[in-house]
Amino acid sequence: METAQSRQQAAPGAFTAFARFVLCGGGVGLASSFAVAALASWIPWVLANALITVVSTLLATELHARFTFGGGGRATWHQHAQSAGSAAAAYVVTCIAMLALQQLVAAPGAVLEQVVYLSASALAGVARFAVLRLVVFARTRSQAAATVCPVNATVARASAPTGPAALCRAA
Repeated sequence: METAQSRQQAAPGAFTAFARFVLCGGGVGLASSFAVAALASWIPWVLANALITVVSTLLATELHARFTFGGGGRATWHQHAQSAGSAAAAYVVTCIAMLALQQLVAAPGAVLEQVVYLSASALAGVARFAVLRLVVFARTRSQAAATVCPVNATVARASAPTGPAALCRAA
């Protein structure tokens, strides 16, 4: 039987969720970079990147649903679609940053390219975290909070002698 305390722990605070987001997203991103390189030896790089991006976005969304944002369950198709939208927006941000760099600097060095790309990725990642936390997985968190100790007003009045602890156990 799940207790109210364990349900409360299922919805982490913003700092914990962000740390988990970085861990899950970073881990999937690192694994994806190796997977793209390996797959690109068999098929064109553009196709390999597209396939790995789809798979990694699905995997990351599942990890975020189960671990990062404390839903504890599988991500819905709606959450997958919203997450894919935020991933696509992050991709566009990094592409725009790299195109702007190419327009501003005739021959940027590898270090400058990495600084610009990683900065754009970090900015897009923070925005994506906000979207996932506040939009995509917000309902999951609010439902988890609502089920911590659901009290029906009619039941509470009918069983007034029973304390809140008994009400939570009964739910």
